[in-house]
Amino acid sequence: MAVLAWLLIPLFAAVGAAIWAGWASRNRTSGDVAELAGYARFRDAMERAGSGTDAVRN
Repeated sequence: MAVLAWLLIPLFAAVGAAIWAGWASRNRTSGDVAELAGYARFRDAMERAGSGTDAVRN
């Protein structure tokens, strides 16, 4: 029985690694649209701040 336990430990580790690898390599492109929109807003804000409009000057 002890031999079976020692054989099942690497089997469970391999199954867990396969599940984690599948989860880690999933397709995450749905967040790119929101991230790019946020970057565009940031870029617009930086352009406005550089031109002196809507900027807080000390």
